[in-house]
Amino acid sequence: MAKTFRQMVAEARGEVEVIPPQEAQKRAQANALIVDVREPTDLQPLGIIPGAVNVPLGVLPIRADQELPEHMRDQRLQDRAQVVITTCGGGGQAALAAKLLKDMGFERVAMIDGGTTGWKNAGLPTE
Repeated sequence: MAKTFRQMVAEARGEVEVIPPQEAQKRAQANALIVDVREPTDLQPLGIIPGAVNVPLGVLPIRADQELPEHMRDQRLQDRAQVVITTCGGGGQAALAAKLLKDMGFERVAMIDGGTTGWKNAGLPTE
């Protein structure tokens, strides 16, 4: 049976840790990697979380793969034990990204509830 985007997001949220922006900031200060999965053209006007890396959802499984040629991978996404927090504009793509990373073997992955919008609404800075 076909699924809608919202159904896929709901399923993903049920399988990954969903954390408030303040907890994400705390983990980021303790060296968690924040991955913003929006397309580069979609980062403004909302901005990006300071220190976050931009890896669009469409290429995330390629960049996080450990078997593809090295030039296709992102070295920041090779350690399956590191703490990784996903974000996007509102949280939907972040949920899909967090589940994808979990499925790829990441042991400590979470997503920001509300994405970067939730982060900004919590009074936290963006660039």
